[in-house]
Amino acid sequence: MSQPPDGLPVYRVLTGPDDAAFCRRVSEAVALGYRLHEGPALTFDGENVIVAQAVLWPATDRSAEKPAR
Repeated sequence: MSQPPDGLPVYRVLTGPDDAAFCRRVSEAVALGYRLHEGPALTFDGENVIVAQAVLWPATDRSAEKPAR
């Protein structure tokens, strides 16, 4: 599949508290076929750890390509 399902964008940033619900959202994106882009970003809002994870649809993911020598 060259495009994400259901009209989803090829690049997404999932954010939320670092909890089971956030992990499920990321897991669902991976199950759909998205790939994690780099590692997550974390911050603290005074009460909770907030996580951001970027995901890319594989047809647009060039991070795994090795540069030509």
